[in-house]
Amino acid sequence: MSTDLRDLYQEIILKHSRKPKNSGTMDDADGEANGNNPLCGDRIAVCVKLDGDRIADAKFEARGCAITVASASMMTELLIGKTIDEAKAERARFIDLLTLKDPPEVADDDELAALLGVRQFPARIKCAALPWQTLAAAMDGSEPEVTTE
Repeated sequence: MSTDLRDLYQEIILKHSRKPKNSGTMDDADGEANGNNPLCGDRIAVCVKLDGDRIADAKFEARGCAITVASASMMTELLIGKTIDEAKAERARFIDLLTLKDPPEVADDDELAALLGVRQFPARIKCAALPWQTLAAAMDGSEPEVTTE
């Protein structure tokens, strides 16, 4: 990866962590869940509003590292307007990008590519994945609390 691209990715993470998109609460959520990463101390609450099978809105509140906050911000931007099935597919793709030895291709202009640097630090993968795991629980109501451990 070129130095310019690495700098761009760092800039994207900092932008999303300092001024996260869709940060806040929602009074009329159709689903919500809390996430916890005891290793890093990250805590996140994610709520979703559905319109049929489509995500009409998604919000989060996070106390945690820049990676968790940036991942949550990018996630909500990407998934608002998508169907539940599309959101599940995006989640699976993102987790694959973080964890597979030979991950799927990702375009340089895909903001999620900025988070791929965590692959070099296995403990940080949990930070990037926590918002996505918590959103999945909020959408399907499977668990009120998600943990990375």
